[in-house]
Order: sequence, then structure tokens, then C-alpha cells
Amino acid sequence: KSTVSREVRRNGTDGSYSAAEAQQLSRARRQAAAKRFIGPDTVFYVEVGLGWKWSPEQISAVCRRIGSPVSHEWIYQYVQTDKANGGELYRHLRQGKRRYRKGYGTKRSPIPGAVSIEQRPTVVDERGRLGDWEADLVLGKQGTGAIVTLAERRSRIYLTKKVFSKDAGEVSSAIISMLSGYKDVCHTITFDNGGEFSEHQAIAEALEAEMYFAHPYAPHERGLNENTNGLLRQFIPKGTDLRTVSEEDLERYQGALNSRPRKCLGFRQPSVV
Repeated sequence: KSTVSREVRRNGTDGSYSAAEAQQLSRARRQAAAKRFIGPDTVFYVEVGLGWKWSPEQISAVCRRIGSPVSHEWIYQYVQTDKANGGELYRHLRQGKRRYRKGYGTKRSPIPGAVSIEQRPTVVDERGRLGDWEADLVLGKQGTGAIVTLAERRSRIYLTKKVFSKDAGEVSSAIISMLSGYKDVCHTITFDNGGEFSEHQAIAEALEAEMYFAHPYAPHERGLNENTNGLLRQFIPKGTDLRTVSEEDLERYQGALNSRPRKCLGFRQPSVV
């Protein structure tokens, strides 16, 4: 009964009810909502967010928080309209590309002293504390170096540092340098099975932390780092000559990622968690 009453109140014109008129009124309301005016300030916020390579969902959440609500559907439509008119806002959106599984030509040698992720404390899986990190390398064009990346599992803070090569000694020195200011919040680091992490014992000693290794060919076990490396690729595409990426560039990209609102954090930013 209550449902029928609401329908009559919404779509009745003179106290009577007509299904045809109701359908027409309902359609008119939908069209009006679709054409709801989005002010220039909100459009500006949307374009700034796109320039920062935020997703439409992230932009929508922040706009709602600052009192300029706009749906992520509207943002997608705005980007598509801009593209149809020759604009390039669409280039700021993360492109859906095939993800390639890492492959290696030869079987990897076991890393001496490696401790399996199976022995990692459950508090790490639960993200129950700050200080549990995932590590990886982002490679540039062959022979132009690499970027060591670290992601903290709870806050999603992301750290980066350029290295000249995948040499294990250089990589371990970089990790120690990157986390030297986080020793109080460095309990564990989880690596993949790359030989570049074979100096893990030196890292463990310097940082007084525990080191663990994921199973071979199981990037999902370091999913946060893998995903954030994908976001970094928005700024540094595959095949980039890393010699053309300055430390200032990398610091700016890192700052942009740490300022990006994350859905898993209630659209807060890692930098303020």
C-alpha cells in the first residue's frame, strides 16, 4: 500500500493516476537529472584531478567531500565528450592493458637464507600494524637502470629510488637508505625471488627487521606493490630510458601517488594516514 501511495504522490497530476502520464513524468525527471548543471568550479576540480591521474571514482569522492558533488559516471562522460571533440583528457585515465606474467629464461637459483612467506606473521596479512613493506623493482629500457619500490601495506605509503643496475649490493643499499628514516615502523619486508634481493640478510641486520620471500611467480602475494608499480607506469611507461628521469621527477611522481585518494582508505591519502 505504501509503495502505491508513493507512486501516486510522485506521478499523479490532479489527484488521479495515469500510467502513461506517470511514465512521462518519470522520464522527464531522469532527463532533468542527467542534464543537471555542473558548475565551472566543479569542472575545474575534475580536470585538476584528471591531471593528477586520479580515477573518476577518486575525483568524485573528493569533490563530494569538498561540497562540489559530481558522479564518476558524469566524469567518464565528460572525458569521452572531450575526446570526441579532439581533447586529450582521456590520456590521463589508466588504460586497461594486458598484464604480462613475469617470465624468466632460466630457472632461478634458490636465494640463500630465504624465509618463505608461509612463515610470515598473520598480523602482516591482516594489515594490523604499520611497518610491513613489500619490495620490487621497476625496470627501464635495457641498460638504463631500475627503480627500487617499497609499499607499506597498511598506510599504502610508496617509496622509490633509482639505481644504476639490478646488482644485489646496490639494491640492498638503496633499500636500507630508503627505510633508514622508518626504522621504528619497519617490521618486515616481503620480496619476490629475484636475485637482486639476495643481499636480504644485510638489509635485515641494518634495519633490524624480518625478511620474507613470496612464492615464485606469485605477484598477488605482493599485490599492493605490484598495483602501485602499475600506477607509477602512468608516469614512466615501459621501455622508458630511466636516464631521462631525474631524481626530482621521481620525487614528484612518488608525491603524486602518495597524495592520491585510495578507496581502500575511505578515499583518504596515504600521505595523511
